[in-house]
Amino acid sequence: MTAIFESVVDYGRFAERLATPQGRWDLLGEVQREWGFEPEEWEPDDWDIELWEVDYWNEEEPGIDRGLPVPVALREWWTWPENTFNANARWYWTHPASPPTQRPAPSGYHDGREGIPSGSPLLSQGGDRRVCVFMSEYQYCNEWGYAAAEAGQDDPRVLVSEEDEGWRVQSRSISEYFLQLALVRLPGRLGWTLSVKPDDLKADLAALDRLITACPDMGLLPWRECAGDVLLRGGPDLIVRHDRNPSADEVLHIAGRTEAAVRHAAGILGPVCLGRDPMPPRPN
Repeated sequence: MTAIFESVVDYGRFAERLATPQGRWDLLGEVQREWGFEPEEWEPDDWDIELWEVDYWNEEEPGIDRGLPVPVALREWWTWPENTFNANARWYWTHPASPPTQRPAPSGYHDGREGIPSGSPLLSQGGDRRVCVFMSEYQYCNEWGYAAAEAGQDDPRVLVSEEDEGWRVQSRSISEYFLQLALVRLPGRLGWTLSVKPDDLKADLAALDRLITACPDMGLLPWRECAGDVLLRGGPDLIVRHDRNPSADEVLHIAGRTEAAVRHAAGILGPVCLGRDPMPPRPN
């Protein structure tokens, strides 16, 4: 079923919303509802992050340090009543690690992926190289986690694994990571979509520049997944994933809250999208 929206949301001004102080999960909750997610009613007193605790952890499981704290933001996300990953994990196509597991991993476990390399600016003063991984790409091409040295922070930054460079910063906090993940995943399932491949752009070499001008950067760090270097750009009822990797299979993935929004973006691209129709939402 396609959601019906009464007002336009301009994601071209999303960076302003991102910079506005607010509750940790307020903006993510707004975004999810803007794309048609309807959470069940709940009362604040019903939200108990202690429901997610370490009592069930297997002390023999490799790669887990029960002595490390789990950041408050991660425990909150798992127990948040409006968690869309819990509502439908197929919208995300990622694997959670609950509890978080450490890298470097024990030999033979997750391919023995290393921790933060020696000499990296991400390395703590104490030299703790460990990363606590809480989410992985569906085929484990990338993992996301926080530095073990920052595990005591309420909402530490999130690192992403990269094959050639070890780890780099993916998001400025755990809460921003889950906002980013939702912005990358949900519009492509709950919205109207249109994709543009590198060869498509040969029809009009100026088309990409026109779209970049029309759809500003949304203010988030580049999304790193499967060698991607993806900036999220926004416009009226529109979120565009712009992959700047020269080897990308898909340069643009356009997602709109309405069919009209995607057709407007297609009009900006001109001959690149000539004769192509947006794909309808795929919520199931």
